[in-house]
Amino acid sequence: MESKTIRISEMKDHVGREVTVKGWLYNSRAGGKVQFLIVRDGSGMCQAVLEKNEDNADLFAEIKHIGQESALTVTGRVREEARSVGGYELALNGVQIVDKTEDYPITPKSHGIDFVMKHRHLHLRSRKPWALARIRHTIIEAIRNFFNDNGFTLVDTPIFAPAAGEETQLLFNVDYFGEEVALSQTGQLYLEAAAMSLGRVYCFGPTFRAEKSKTRRHLTEFWMVEPEIAYIDLDGLLEVAEQFICAIVRAVLTKRKTELEILERDVALLEKIQPPFVRLSYSEVVELLHSDKVKQFMENQLQEKQNQVTELEKNIDQWTEEQKTAKKQWQKDKLAQQIQTANEQMTELQEQIENIPRHAELAADFRWGKDLGGSDETIISQLHERPVFVHRYPKGCKAFYMKPDGADERVVLNFDCLAPQGYGEIIGGSMREENHDALLGRIHEEGLPDEDYQWYLDLRKYGSVPHGGFGLGVERTVAWLTGIKHIRETIAFPRMMGRIYP
Repeated sequence: MESKTIRISEMKDHVGREVTVKGWLYNSRAGGKVQFLIVRDGSGMCQAVLEKNEDNADLFAEIKHIGQESALTVTGRVREEARSVGGYELALNGVQIVDKTEDYPITPKSHGIDFVMKHRHLHLRSRKPWALARIRHTIIEAIRNFFNDNGFTLVDTPIFAPAAGEETQLLFNVDYFGEEVALSQTGQLYLEAAAMSLGRVYCFGPTFRAEKSKTRRHLTEFWMVEPEIAYIDLDGLLEVAEQFICAIVRAVLTKRKTELEILERDVALLEKIQPPFVRLSYSEVVELLHSDKVKQFMENQLQEKQNQVTELEKNIDQWTEEQKTAKKQWQKDKLAQQIQTANEQMTELQEQIENIPRHAELAADFRWGKDLGGSDETIISQLHERPVFVHRYPKGCKAFYMKPDGADERVVLNFDCLAPQGYGEIIGGSMREENHDALLGRIHEEGLPDEDYQWYLDLRKYGSVPHGGFGLGVERTVAWLTGIKHIRETIAFPRMMGRIYP
């Protein structure tokens, strides 16, 4: 009887049965008359065990020398094995080599970030990028489910835009049949038009910002989802954003526990993401940044990081001594990996230690009227275990379309949502100015050409209503939920200053 072809993720449903898995060789090791193959197929990994006998001696010898990432089909009986990756393994009785490889560049040892990014097309096969991709998929699925289940209609907005939605200096300009246009920074302005038709709408697609920044939080091309809602106020927007984020977190915790474990994410921190979120006005944040609470927090952070460096130094010394006396090569390799990982962690900690005094100085010097910077957002978000809504920023540091607060014309009815643990802004949103003359005045104040925004002004002439929306950056959300430090790892092929290959 021909064995059934399954995916590795389905092995739990076929214990005791003979199955076939089609995939690639992730890693292997030999132990006398037994070979252990770690096979991956995109849905997961499993250990496949081949025991040598008279009938398979030639195959056993051939398998022993095939390279990492060789394509193969394996057939065997599924059995439970708690020590194996995934908790199940295959007792092999057949292996078919589809394509042999040699000198695969990304070996199980640790590689520098420049190397793996240069080989990103192959690096995607490694465990960490695999886990990140699956979590990203679930986040996007949760985003679409939330809006589709709550009465929103998807509207596709243009990638080519004749006018800026945000700062004009952050535009990527392109030649459009002899006319200069820009790659879209946001779908918001077009989405406002759609909201006047459908009430609740959202767009979801790539976004482009020509910001000359090389920080851990910036990409030049990223994905953003933007809902827009007619007949809503700022409190209503905050409630939607809160429910939205909680729905995403629930989906990841429910569906991606294995992937979070691979990334060594502290799940307990994510389980704390429950409503209500913290709500602080911009003015309250300014007071907080100047407070003794922040000063003491930064001092504690500095001491904590220094203690972590000391502990890592002790571990490295211990593992180095153990490596000298280790008798087996796999033991030496494992210790070498631990030492390299610890050195990488120390490098990161040293960078943080150097940055803490700078962050503290910037916070102490912050003045009302400025936009919050990365350092300020980091400090505020580190002080809280749940996301923080910062609302009512000064009008002068925000976009022309944001509606002023009637109670204080110096500020606008907007908000940013800062993710905890120092991850900073993941959402920015506002109420939009619905009054024609007031919006026209703001366009003039910003020195923008009237003709580029005539259609946008029309929305205020024919049935204008209170409305607002926000945008959530997918990559920043992935970074937060997975605990990844640098945003470049959250998308398959990152685009940054100085990085356009592959």
